[in-house]
Amino acid sequence: METAAIILAAGAGTRMKSKRPKVAHEVLGRPLVQWAVRAAEAAGADRIVTVVGHGREAVIPLVEDDTQVVVQTSQRGTADAVLAAADALADFDGAVVVLSGDSPLIRPETIREMCALREAHDAAVVVLTMDLANPFGYGRIVRDGAGEVERIVEQKDASPEEAAITECNSGFYCFDARALFEALAQVGSDNAQGEFYLTDVLAIARAAGRGVLAYKTDDAEQCLGVNSRGQLAEATRVMQRRINDAHMAAGVTMWDPATTFIGPDVDIASDVELLPAVILMGDTSIGEDSIIGPNTRLTDTRVGAGCTVDETVAVQALIDDGATCGPRAYLRPAAHLCEGAKAGTHVEIKKSTIGKGSKVPHLSYIGDTTMGAGVNIGAGSITCNYDGANKHATIIEDGVFVGSDTMLVAPVRIGEGSLIGAGSTITKDVSPGALALGRARQSEIEGWVAAHPIEKK
Repeated sequence: METAAIILAAGAGTRMKSKRPKVAHEVLGRPLVQWAVRAAEAAGADRIVTVVGHGREAVIPLVEDDTQVVVQTSQRGTADAVLAAADALADFDGAVVVLSGDSPLIRPETIREMCALREAHDAAVVVLTMDLANPFGYGRIVRDGAGEVERIVEQKDASPEEAAITECNSGFYCFDARALFEALAQVGSDNAQGEFYLTDVLAIARAAGRGVLAYKTDDAEQCLGVNSRGQLAEATRVMQRRINDAHMAAGVTMWDPATTFIGPDVDIASDVELLPAVILMGDTSIGEDSIIGPNTRLTDTRVGAGCTVDETVAVQALIDDGATCGPRAYLRPAAHLCEGAKAGTHVEIKKSTIGKGSKVPHLSYIGDTTMGAGVNIGAGSITCNYDGANKHATIIEDGVFVGSDTMLVAPVRIGEGSLIGAGSTITKDVSPGALALGRARQSEIEGWVAAHPIEKK
């Protein structure tokens, strides 16, 4: 049977105390609503509809490429939100999964199991439930004398006896599409909140003689909804543990998983070693036998095999096999360390290629530069690429040796095998094999100190 998913992402999330819509906040670099979208995709949903409302200008770009977007014009409750998707699914006759855009931890396998249970019993709805030691704030699952699900009662509408129930509604459902939309037309707002509750659909379906089932999970963490900054941090810790456990099971060593944060799209080969305080985000990949960290953050960066990346920040960079980086290095977008190259201590590289085996060991800035193989850059050297209006290129050919404290003023080409004397300012091209010096002449006045005594305080 075909499956559609409706993702509810219209709420304001006032408890977040943020100008951003709640579902746009991120867990490990991925917005909350995108976690729900990916879960639906992984569960096999054929169609996905996202219901947006509050702050939709910020939410729509997050989901429009992967889902059909509909708008809940005024937030009048969960039933009204689902009803906003009715036209989008008017031609659909299958199972409809309802997910919360602020619940990033739901497992795809749980969604599949809910759908399988509903189909096996031809039920109107399966609701995902959980037992909680402290159920305050959650809707309670009320069962009849035979143990069947009778209805869901919200916290504000619960009697003392109902409030004592510990089986709670997770907010995740799998409906028969026809039963869902027929029941939604009968939902009223006679409750403490004056809203249209999706939970009322269960009692309506039961009254119509359709099956209403509960699928109870032992993993209540996956049902966590994010309504505050504290819950956002909690969800991050849960997802951090899941991702780290999966990488360690695949052969990655982590000295301290508690201080290791890995985004959901990161790829790590076996026998990689991650030292404490490592953050890997976005489209980052690490080749086998590399050592990353400590105190390293890589975003959208590719690291080859056998690399050492120590105390480094890299964004949209490429580090080839056997290269080393750090400590305290900064690789900005389009920085490329070729095989065996080195970016050392307090080195910043931007939009530059460091050729095979070339070294920028310490205290240097390299920008808009193409560097050949076997080049050595002395300490404190800078490619002066910006004239105040435009960026200019520096080309350093193979085998060049640049002495310490050298300024290469672009545009400039340094010929193959040449040597630049320390303390030089190079403003013209240097011929291959030449020695280039660009220093001011040193002068000396004998006896000047004795003739100009300095009064000591």
